[in-house]
Amino acid sequence: MHPIVILGSGLAGYTLARELRKLDTAVPLVMVSRDDASFYSKPMLSNALAAGRSAAQLAGSSAAQMSAQLSTRILAHTEVREIDIAARTVQAGNESITYAKLVLALGADPISLPLEGDAAGEVIRVNDLADYARFRTAIEGRKRIALLGAGLIGCEFANDLAAAGYAVEVIDPAPRPLGRLLPEAAGNRLRAALEDLGIGFHLGRTARALTRAGAGLRLELSDGSVIETDAVLSAIGLKPRTGLAVHAGIRVNRGIVTDRRLATSAADVYALGDCAEVDGQLLPFVMPIMHAARALAQTLAGTPTQVSYPAMPVVVKTPALPAVVCPPPAVAGGWRVESDDAGIDARYEDDRGRLRGFALLGAATARKNALAQRLPPVLQ
Repeated sequence: MHPIVILGSGLAGYTLARELRKLDTAVPLVMVSRDDASFYSKPMLSNALAAGRSAAQLAGSSAAQMSAQLSTRILAHTEVREIDIAARTVQAGNESITYAKLVLALGADPISLPLEGDAAGEVIRVNDLADYARFRTAIEGRKRIALLGAGLIGCEFANDLAAAGYAVEVIDPAPRPLGRLLPEAAGNRLRAALEDLGIGFHLGRTARALTRAGAGLRLELSDGSVIETDAVLSAIGLKPRTGLAVHAGIRVNRGIVTDRRLATSAADVYALGDCAEVDGQLLPFVMPIMHAARALAQTLAGTPTQVSYPAMPVVVKTPALPAVVCPPPAVAGGWRVESDDAGIDARYEDDRGRLRGFALLGAATARKNALAQRLPPVLQ
């Protein structure tokens, strides 16, 4: 009996294996991972520094422990070289594995900003546990950090670095933090809270060049201004890993294209998590992955199931000013914002007055569940 093969050992891959084992304890499972396949919570990477947590402390279970828990053969530190959808094989390391069904849970790679200068290759990116370990080493004994990106992950890292005692300067082309998620008043309130921690913002600008300057670095911005820093951390976004799918002839758009059953254009091949574009949507957050993994487990266990997404608020881990956002779809409407000293309650209403999204800051985050229940499903 050929196994179900899962490529990737992140939250998507492990959640799928766990959910499938609840439904079928006998089907053979093989997981292939390019890293050490330890299980950990990736969202913790952006707020573990101030708590003094090392990479080893973030790793919850080793590959061997996960293998035993899930009755799964796990191939760690193994690169997938090729997928042959006609032969139904995966070339993993020096081994050819024939699959009954294949799941692409490949994740995403950090977007790289092209920089000039002799230190352009020294930009740090944190996308997995090994990256986090290198990041900790790189900033040990340093004081000044320049951070590229004021989106969700960038703001979380900025808050965490400042709380850990670093001087942080944030650069972003948007006019305010979380520019894609928050209305103007909310973005400005978050900026003020982070500035109170000593974080500096350089908005409406991009990084142009990074050069060595003695023991430190010199970051030149698009307006000609310069930031003297000890390290540069990039958090400007992620791009789905689609290379294997492209080479295998599987349909790709922004991500690996799937229908609502997570099925790709290739027979018995599915995609899940940050690499997947599900019914036209890229949703690189925890809750969509959990819902998709449960639906796919049902399908792989013999009950074809379409994924449904309820409203899924996203928690922004910025202790300086906690935030919860539920981004509205692209529909006509506008924000209605109520603000007081305790926080901001911003609600996006369509042109018929119906609630379609929200952004809550400070004390208003307590209304998250009540408002989420009023929203229509993202995908039903």
